[in-house]
Formats: sequence, structure tokens, C-alpha cells
Amino acid sequence: MGLIKSWVETANSANAQFPLNNLPYGVFLDADGAGSPCVAIGDMIVDLGVLEDEGVLETGSNEPVFDVPFLNEFMDLGSDAWADVRSRLMDMLKEGGDDVLSGNDNLREAAMVMQADVKMAMPFVVGEFTDFYAGRNHATNVGTMFRGKENALPPNWLHIPIGYNGRASTVVVSGTEFPRPNGQLKGPNDALPSFGPSKRLDIELEMGAIVGTGNEMGRPVSVAEADSMIFGYVILNDWSARDIQAWEYQPLGPFQAKVFASTISPWIVTKAALEPFRANTPKREFPLLPYLEEPGPMLYNIDLEVALAPQGKSETVISRTNYNQMYYSSAQQLAHHASGGCEMSTGDLLGSGTISGPEKDQCGALLEITWAGAEPIELDTGETRTFLEDNDTITMRGAAKGDGYTIGFGDCTGTILPPVKFP
Repeated sequence: MGLIKSWVETANSANAQFPLNNLPYGVFLDADGAGSPCVAIGDMIVDLGVLEDEGVLETGSNEPVFDVPFLNEFMDLGSDAWADVRSRLMDMLKEGGDDVLSGNDNLREAAMVMQADVKMAMPFVVGEFTDFYAGRNHATNVGTMFRGKENALPPNWLHIPIGYNGRASTVVVSGTEFPRPNGQLKGPNDALPSFGPSKRLDIELEMGAIVGTGNEMGRPVSVAEADSMIFGYVILNDWSARDIQAWEYQPLGPFQAKVFASTISPWIVTKAALEPFRANTPKREFPLLPYLEEPGPMLYNIDLEVALAPQGKSETVISRTNYNQMYYSSAQQLAHHASGGCEMSTGDLLGSGTISGPEKDQCGALLEITWAGAEPIELDTGETRTFLEDNDTITMRGAAKGDGYTIGFGDCTGTILPPVKFP
């Protein structure tokens, strides 16, 4: 399928992030600071609350779902409603389609606004946040650093999607600044730990899958069912304090090293938009247990990049990779999560795990790119980095390339502020 043309001209460029083929969902803040669900088309935003209130967009619900500053109520309606709303929006926005919006100056003025003129907010209320460790290149690199090449992967890694439960409270939208985290630190030659700001602050390039509809407690789901439960995807930067993590993670895994911030891109790209870009997971060394077997391709061919910009200076792209590098798909992760009886709910967020390719410049974490700080990278500004410094800005981007069109996610950006000083 090629580009679907829209009467919004800026949506028709091959490099536009938001063509009609995409129609990602988000929440923007109006002039009064109130949030409203929307979709992106070209360089414009369409306010779904206005369309719903005017009666030109129906969701099948007896109650309004776009009159709140989050998408959870819409996501909870399920896949039939998602498909119907997408179809209706495409008809209203395509070239030669229903002119209810294009032919009505008053409605168009009320419902459409330039993206550049508004600020984006969190698109959904995060219920729970689970982060996985599902990229083989990343797991092998990290395991080699700390356990040696022969023991790089834990014995269970090729059989089970390893994960841990993070904090939903500090998942933030792109553009949010936050201070460098403090925590307990203990170097290899220190007799006792100390407390202070992390010196080895890192990034993790991930994709986030958003659960649209859940399951009942005690009821497992198949991988196919899990895939149908996923509403869409965002880019996710799961920031990590490596020195805090090294001291605290045994025996129960990450805690303070991961809870200070996780940044997502502002637009949720739906499964429908990504359907043409499905990709297979890699060949297995061991057959997976039946409950994890996939009925078809469950990954996506999405190009990803990471850029680092020191304060007031231009950015340097430090990594380029692709989501198709993952060993486990989000559908497999969701099916595994529910397999023991866990109730998954609308708004739950699943982090894919760090996405790294086989080469150094394809890695999704500075820990790998600099090999734990032993091999500093040089930026285009002439500066070097092993880990992040105060006031550095990280921007992650993603795009699936179709025939004459691009499916974009918007920038996933965060800036590190100096640490908060304790009394």
C-alpha cells in the first residue's frame, strides 16, 4: 500500500511523519492548559473532543470518551471501536472523502490547530509499567561485561522474556526535564557505600507497547490474543543510573536506578498504521514453550536513532538501529505477563528492553557504546562522553518507511538537570 493522500497538503510528503496512513493518537494542551485527545495529520492536530461533541465522530460508546485529557476511555472500547474511528477519520481527512471537515470552515477552525502552536501532554494514564530485557545483542554485551563471554546470557534468557515491574508514576512525556538521580553508590574498591548523585547516568532505547484492553485476573492469553490487546506503540527512553544499579540490583533487580524517569514519545502509533511493517523474530536456538509461540510476524521494521546534544550545542547521532532486532515481541511479553494469572489493564505500559544491533554504533545504551566507559565517544562538537553529563539532552526518533510515505512517532526528548542537593 502506498501513500493515502489527504487534503491536508503537509501530510503528503514522503518524509512527513504523520501522513494519513499514520493518524497517531495524542493529547494536546489548549490555550487554557486543558488536555484534549487528538490525532496528528501533517503539521496539524485534529481535536477529537470537538468532532465528538459536534456529532461527526462516533465511537460506539453511550458516553463521550474524548472529553477527558487521556485516551484510556477510548482504548478500553476495544479493537472494533479503534477500527471504526480510524476508518471514519481517514474518510474525513482523505482527498476526495467526506467533506464534513474540509468543507466546513467553522468546524475546521474549531477542530484543527497547528502542532507548532501547542504543547503535548501524556497521551494516557499509565496503569502499570513493566520493563523487559529482551534484546539479545544488548543482553549479550552487558552479560559479557559483567560475567564474561561464556556466561553472558543467563540460563533462562533464551526461554523466557525476563522483566521487572517499574514505576508508572515517573513515566513522563517527551520534553520533560528532570534532575540527575541520587542514590547509594559503592565502587569496587570502597569498603562501604556512600550517597550522592549518579556518575554513570545512561539511556535505554526501547519501544513501549500500550495495553488497550485487558484480561481478567487468573485468565491467561495466547500470543495472538495479546497482540489484539495492544492499542499501539511509543518510543521509550528508560533512563538508567548504572552505578546505583550495580550496587542495588542483586538479588531482586533494578530499583532506585530505574524509577526516577522513563520518557515516552507524545504520539501513540497504532497497530493498524504499523501493519505493513510486521517482521519476524529471529531464529530460535531452542524452541519456545507452546504458550510463547507466535502465529505470525509480531515485530515491526522501525528504524530508530539516538542523538545527544550538550547544552546550547548541536546534536550528534550516536546510534542507529531497528526494532526488528528484538528476540521477543511485545505480544509475547504480554502473553507471558498474563500467563501466571496477572491481570493486565487498559493503560499498562510494556517496555521492550534495550534495542541494540550487532555493531557498536547500533547499540541503544551508552553502557554498550562506550563499553562501560572504557571507550569514550567523540561528539561532533569535539567533546567526549562516557555517560551523560548535566544539561545533556537526549532525543530518540523512530520511523517506518513505506512506499512513498513515513510512519513517525515524534521526538522522544529528555534533558538531565543538575541533581537535587540534600540538606
